[in-house]
Amino acid sequence: MALLDDAISASGGLEQWRRFRRFTFHVSIQGSLLAGSSAATHLKDAVVEGCTRTQWVRLTSFSGTDRCAVYRPDQVSIESIDGTLLEMRNDPRAALLGHGDPSSWDDLDVAYVCGLSIWNFVATPFLLTDPGITVEELSDWQERNQTWGRLRAVFPPEIGTFAPEQIFYFDAAGFQRRTDHQIPDATGAKVVHYSWAHQEFSDIVIPTLRHSLLLQPDGSVITKPALIDIEIFDASFE
Repeated sequence: MALLDDAISASGGLEQWRRFRRFTFHVSIQGSLLAGSSAATHLKDAVVEGCTRTQWVRLTSFSGTDRCAVYRPDQVSIESIDGTLLEMRNDPRAALLGHGDPSSWDDLDVAYVCGLSIWNFVATPFLLTDPGITVEELSDWQERNQTWGRLRAVFPPEIGTFAPEQIFYFDAAGFQRRTDHQIPDATGAKVVHYSWAHQEFSDIVIPTLRHSLLLQPDGSVITKPALIDIEIFDASFE
């Protein structure tokens, strides 16, 4: 598929991506979805470690300098720095949907959302080569006086991601610039994630800024407040 091939090539190539097993980021994660959590202050300056081959993310300085959060699609936990388990939750996605209003989210909900966001943020577009994901190329999209190519992806249940169906947008250089999907809850609301400021780390090119916003029913973007803002200050792959 030409557009997906171009996107993967622009991001460093699948062969290069498959050389790596781990990543480490220095990040800031903020936004209205996290504002009510005790972790929000510490997420302004956090270290994220993760696996490129499995969905695993560890955030240090989480809800206190002596705590960290560990994300897997089927389980999240809060641990001390030495690895002592403090809190754990199985099936965190179901728990998050059950909690509804973000103002009622606890630290485990926030850990799930942050881990899910970071891992998918980093793994795209390479993730779209997974044989279990159905990908089709759509017609081009005009935005910001630019023409962006689009891919529709349908994800299997075993892959932890934002929604079963998503639309990915790529600019003329092959860089991912936008992702749309519906929130998997009773509201049926839609979200748009914008990505930009791409930089190269260890021969892998990733966007260093991501801005998540709500979409109106007519497709227009609600520019404030941002649901989640992610900024990557530095990154390495090994």
